[in-house]
Amino acid sequence: MADEHTGDHSTEELLEAAVAALGGAERSGQVKMAQAVTRALDSERHLAVQAGTGTGKSLAYLVPAIRYAQANETTVVVSTATIALQRQLVERDLPRLADALEPLLSHRPTFAIQKGRNNYVCLHKLMLDDAPSAPLLDDEDLSWVGKHVKRVAEWAQDTETGDRDDLVPGVPDQAWRQVSVTSNECLGATRCPHGADCFAELARERTKDVDIVVTNHALLAIDALSDIAVLPEHDAVIIDEAHELDGRITSVATSEISARALSMAARRASKLGGSRDALEEVIDDFTAAIDLEEPGRWETISDPARAAFAALRDALWKTRSGIADSPEGEADNDPETFAERGNLKNHLEDLHDAVVRILDVFDEPDPAKHVDVVWLTRSDRAGDSVSVAPLSVAGLLHDRLFGETTVVLTSATLTVGGNFDAMAAAWGLPKGTWDSLDAGTPFDPRKSGILYTATHLPAPGRDGLSRETLDEIAELITAAGGRTLGLFSSRRAAEQAAEAMRARLPFDILLQGEDSTGVLVDQFAKNENACLFGTLTLWQGVDVPGSACSLVIIDRIPFPRPDDPLLQARANAADAAGRSGFMEVSATHASLLMAQGAGRLLRSVDDRGVVAVLDNRLKTKRYGAYIRRSLPAFWDTTDPEVVRGALRRLVATQ
Repeated sequence: MADEHTGDHSTEELLEAAVAALGGAERSGQVKMAQAVTRALDSERHLAVQAGTGTGKSLAYLVPAIRYAQANETTVVVSTATIALQRQLVERDLPRLADALEPLLSHRPTFAIQKGRNNYVCLHKLMLDDAPSAPLLDDEDLSWVGKHVKRVAEWAQDTETGDRDDLVPGVPDQAWRQVSVTSNECLGATRCPHGADCFAELARERTKDVDIVVTNHALLAIDALSDIAVLPEHDAVIIDEAHELDGRITSVATSEISARALSMAARRASKLGGSRDALEEVIDDFTAAIDLEEPGRWETISDPARAAFAALRDALWKTRSGIADSPEGEADNDPETFAERGNLKNHLEDLHDAVVRILDVFDEPDPAKHVDVVWLTRSDRAGDSVSVAPLSVAGLLHDRLFGETTVVLTSATLTVGGNFDAMAAAWGLPKGTWDSLDAGTPFDPRKSGILYTATHLPAPGRDGLSRETLDEIAELITAAGGRTLGLFSSRRAAEQAAEAMRARLPFDILLQGEDSTGVLVDQFAKNENACLFGTLTLWQGVDVPGSACSLVIIDRIPFPRPDDPLLQARANAADAAGRSGFMEVSATHASLLMAQGAGRLLRSVDDRGVVAVLDNRLKTKRYGAYIRRSLPAFWDTTDPEVVRGALRRLVATQ
């Protein structure tokens, strides 16, 4: 492997050239991070890096990644949690970086993006050679969805990418599903009549032999957890927005069983000449059995439910066996039916394996040895469903990701309670194989921001925001002249606050859900006297530098719901092992969200303002100090007069 100064130019020299070409200035945290990433890649040791807003972490990992890829003639995968960051990397950061580094490297840096297949329009499903929309839609949907599908069909004839994100304006999910396929639904490039022009295949082809492949956590999880290579061969992975990794991996590893899904599978089997009898015979017993069970987490099940799941397991496998063999010549003469047969086999096997996982939980009498969590969700709209998810993804990541490749994990918020231990344990980082770095931030939070905890307010309750809390919100927003991002722990609280403030204040109050989040954030940024209220997606995605966001209000500490079956199970497992389930699960969850929410305030070195927490538990409870250690080191106060005076002075100087 190359060492830190292999080749004509060191990481520091390349970073200096890149920063100069982009019109920036040297940042010590960025240099430290770039050096640490270089050492990690070259020494094949994992690395966790916290890099606060303004550090320039994208360049700090992209420069060493490009240098490493070229020196070792390999590919480095960069994984993100959000589409926004993927687009920033591929459309802005990497092209500019390639321009800056090309004169200093053996060849121009190359890069590509890899998304899931359903992000691309399917030419075969569109049937561009025929009527593009009629075969795809029910009559009653034609007037609404058909217009969108027709527009996609016209766009598909001109686009070079077929990527949904390049279609502006976009189309609703219901319309996009009519023109795209999942990997399980795809005919396969060799059998599809449009295989040579397939947008998804062309996108995947572009990832071959490039220096950097940008993808998302879901595809990274599928690549790591399955036996089939989804991503191109690579020696290193850089995970940005790594605080989201646990949740995304858990989502990929979660399976669900419902009567609706079973009935659809039975109908699909019948259309392929198989028997639907075996599956349909057990669906009623399955439905009747779960009707008798309690919603929420299942730690035990009744004998009738166990018998129903055992019968379902056998019926799923019998149905799969019944449609397994395709008639001779079907692959060439009827590729769609051949592909559907293969897709259904895979689907039935997945359902079968999910039932096996569920039964395995109840076949193990010792709860401490359970590797999965099972729970029942009741829904009048979607129907009841039984889910199974890993109790922890640490073991999966330990073996399938960290055991196979060098990994760098980074985010603005990775330290919880002042250290990396909680995140490292959640990820399953093998002991002794990783290093850490807090690269800091170019901001001085203590001089730029105030953390105000309203200790005089009543503790948050279940009956919505109190009258005193609403009064406090109105007084703070008035002092700030609007300019407020309100982060609420529930939609109900956000709506209650918006309704109250619209009746009391002269400022525009924007409410998440009344328009797309992107449009609302743009309006908030452009109208510096406006306020934007919303829930959890705003806690992490809003980047509004300048005076338009001078006050961030957090209504309560965002602990997870106590009835969340998976988090409840993880907390119970920690308690059983002699650790604190509350601190390990609930307080860690809250700390990461609080850090993300508070991080909305200071987005540039000139920003000033207040983070106001209207939950006195941040000061009155022992866990409050743990959460505060996860936040930027703002100047701290509980005095409402001091805060209102600071906000008024800030308005006067802007």
